[in-house]
Amino acid sequence: QVQPAESGGGLVQAGDTLSLSCAPPAHTFDIRPYAVAWFRQAPGKEREFVAGITGDGGTTHFISSMKGRVTISRDNDRGAVRLQIGELKPEDTALYYCAVNRAGTPASWDVKTSYIYWGPGTQVTVSS
Repeated sequence: QVQPAESGGGLVQAGDTLSLSCAPPAHTFDIRPYAVAWFRQAPGKEREFVAGITGDGGTTHFISSMKGRVTISRDNDRGAVRLQIGELKPEDTALYYCAVNRAGTPASWDVKTSYIYWGPGTQVTVSS
């Protein structure tokens, strides 16, 4: 099964900065040509789009509520996509998912069905 893997989650304190990484297991598939997005799902809530980056890394999109606190970038040397969130708040607590679109740019960044491959998620818990 083709599945990217997230890493970097954990328990952090409010105000901290956290970096998450999305990369497929070695020798499986290469996400470098494709658009990649991060979603998150808090307990009892719908999964929501957080950020996305095009296959060429030239364009990024963010959920408006997190603009200024979140960055997304590609690490093509490692075939990975990184999400960094600053000034973490308890309401950022969620399971964070990486999603891959088999195109350079999805038709709709925040639509879950735009993405074919999903990771299992990494838990981020922010304590106050």
